[in-house]
Parts: sequence; structure tokens; C-alpha cells
Amino acid sequence: MTDRHVFLQIPGPTNIPPRILQSMNRPLINHRGPEFEVLMGECLSGLKRIYKTENDVIIFPGSGSGGLEAAIVNTLSPGDKVLSVQHGVFSQRFGDIAAAHGAVVEKIEVEWGRAVDPGVVLERLEKDRGHTIKAVLVSHNETSTCVINNVEAIGRGMAELGHPALFMVDAVSSLALANLETDSWHIDIAVSASQKGLMLPPGLAILSVSEKAWEAYVSAKMTRWFWDFRRMAVAEKQGRVPYTIPTSLLFGLREALSMIEAEGLENVFARHSMLARGVRGAFREMGLEILPPEEEASPAVTGVRIPLSIEWGHLNRALLEKGVVIGGGLGKLEGKIFRLGHMGWIFETELLGILSTLEASLAELGYKVEAGSAASGFARTKEV
Repeated sequence: MTDRHVFLQIPGPTNIPPRILQSMNRPLINHRGPEFEVLMGECLSGLKRIYKTENDVIIFPGSGSGGLEAAIVNTLSPGDKVLSVQHGVFSQRFGDIAAAHGAVVEKIEVEWGRAVDPGVVLERLEKDRGHTIKAVLVSHNETSTCVINNVEAIGRGMAELGHPALFMVDAVSSLALANLETDSWHIDIAVSASQKGLMLPPGLAILSVSEKAWEAYVSAKMTRWFWDFRRMAVAEKQGRVPYTIPTSLLFGLREALSMIEAEGLENVFARHSMLARGVRGAFREMGLEILPPEEEASPAVTGVRIPLSIEWGHLNRALLEKGVVIGGGLGKLEGKIFRLGHMGWIFETELLGILSTLEASLAELGYKVEAGSAASGFARTKEV
């Protein structure tokens, strides 16, 4: 078989820029030596700028799910009540992790394909006069339903209420993709990972930790060792790590941060918003239905209802044959939607080709679509 370029357009991991691949292709260094100390320092300072925070940033070897677990076990005790906003696979996972460690999880269940109303969260907290709720768990960008939540309104509202619950945000698929103002939005722990907006392979879980979260750490009684905040934070401040970390990914992270800063973080956000508008316009021009309402749609991934006349498996195979990989529906939406990721190192030219390939594949499978509609719909709607 002849090698060919494959467009990995699932909602992460993303396509990795050649600059980052090249930066990782170098000999390893001593993870307790002076060169590593410089590398770690540059990565941490760059991440603080991406997070828009003065808080501590902690890097663990692991996935985003590991980062969610770290957030839970370092700040809570068995029996603590948490309020979990759930409207998709990954927001459910955050609550499931808390429950697995003995927390009592109260759910705010939202229709899949819709964002949570911040007022519903704040109303529940206002009724919690005894402050029994110790943490609020929210996904900023839920990739299984392609929805972005207004975490700013929730965080600012919690601060105005004066409720002492920790505000924990799953930012795995929003960091470096959508605006996230950790400090001014009063986010106590924001969890992210390497394989989405940071354009790296999977393997790093990254968290920002507020002073309030550190105060909770002191009394938290859930068991932890590998995910222990203090063990890693103390080592980081000394320019080392307490156990082996994928150093090659830190080389790549340093390069990724350099690329983001060269483009400008606000320009990165604007590019993703523009591309997302164009993608949604393209699908609508093809007569397809977007899952969330426009004002709640993710800038990083678009969910599209599959026409009744087409099976997901057939569409997936047709695209694979052409070198395009997209995501299917998960959980309640399995077989009902497909998801096109447009996050990280991606631009208009690539997306026009990918959308045209989707258009052609749908036509091959018998879906009535006018040739060129994807490109014309993208062009008409990409600008505000």
C-alpha cells in the first residue's frame, strides 16, 4: 500500500504540526538535570499565559481523564457532595470519577446537544444555605455533543453568591481553542491535556490549581499517590519531577507554546471561531442539521445529524478510503451523528478539501446534495 496523508479530523488527538514533530525528534535528557530544569520552567511559564492565570500549573504524565481524577482526589473527601453538570459522555465522566472515589454526586442533567443554563447552576447553589456542596464540576467544551458552556457566567456568579464550593472545569478540549480566563472567571481547577489545542500527542495531563484548591488539599482525605498535587508541585518548583515524565512531549510542548504565542492567543481563538462558523455553514448548505444551536456550538468540533438514508458505518468507510477520519456519535448519540474536529493546527485550505470530500462521499451514498455546496456555504458564513 502506498503511504498517503491522512486527515485526522476526530475531536482529538489532532494533526501534529511538522515543527512539533521535529522538536520531539531529539535525544532525551536527564529529567533531574539542569537542562530539564530550564525546559520545565519554560513550559510552566508558557502554560500560565495560555491559562491566563497566576495560579500554580501542574503537569502529570497521563491523559485528560487522569487530570480529572487528580482534581477530585486532591481536593475532596469521601462523602463530600459535588454538583455535576452532565450533558454528554465526558461531563458524565467527571461525575463518575468523583462517585468512584466516594463523593456524593448530585446531577444537573441537560439535554444532549444543549449547553447548561448558568442560572440553573447558580439557583441550586443559592438554595444550598448550609454549603453542603463542596465542588461544582463543569465541562467547558463537551466534545461528545459539540457544545460549549458559559463557564464565565457560572464562575462569576459563584463568586457573587459567595458560595465556597470549588469550581472545577474540564478544559481538555477548550484550552488554546476557546477563551479561558482562569483567574478572572474564578476557576479553582482547570484540567486540560496535550492532544487537542496544544497540538501534541496524548500523554500529558495539565492542571491549574488555585490557592483555594490548595486550601482544600490540606483537609482532603481521598487516597492519592501518583496524582498527588504537592508531590509534583514541589518537584516542579525545583526544576525536576518525582517520577519519570515523557520528556519528548515537553520538548513538543515548548514548541507548541512558541507557535501559539507567535500567532497570538486571541488570533488562535478567532481562527477557530471563523473555521467553526464556516464548517457549520457548509453543512447547512448541504441540507444537514447541526446538533447544537448556533450560540451554543463548539469552536473546536461540529456535530451533524446523519441523514436517515445513510448508515454511519458506510459513511465512515467511504471517508476512510479517501484519507479522512472523522468521529462518530458516542453514548446516546451513537449512530445518530458524526463529529468533525477542527481544532489545533488547521486552516481554511485543509477544511475546504475535507468538507468537499464529505460532500462527495455523501453523494456517493445516495444523499441528494448540490456539487460545490460545501465550499459555497463555508465561504458565505465563515466571517461574522
